[in-house]
Amino acid sequence: MPAQTRQPTPRAYSRPARDALTLLGQLIRANRIERKLSVEGLATRVGVSRDMMRRIEQGDPRCGIGLVFEAATIVGVPLFEEDRDRLGERRAEQAAKLRLMPKAVRRQRTVVKDDF
Repeated sequence: MPAQTRQPTPRAYSRPARDALTLLGQLIRANRIERKLSVEGLATRVGVSRDMMRRIEQGDPRCGIGLVFEAATIVGVPLFEEDRDRLGERRAEQAAKLRLMPKAVRRQRTVVKDDF
């Protein structure tokens, strides 16, 4: 009897996450077309296959975030800030904030009151 292979459970994504992915894909596609770049041309510049580029434009959540951001940057879709210099400033501000925060979050211990 052949061994049964277990199928992975599909990942469920929230509606806002799916909407954001779809919107980003649409923005990448629209900017690519405005810049008169073919899917193949953008895929080559990003360093991915034509199929992967299509998945990015469709908002597939399984695409690597680095690839999606690279495609967005190449076609001019702003990431977080219109001004690229401001993005660097915000990154530095966030790094400073994180340095002030605890390194890890620990679950608080439950104190049992057993002094009857």
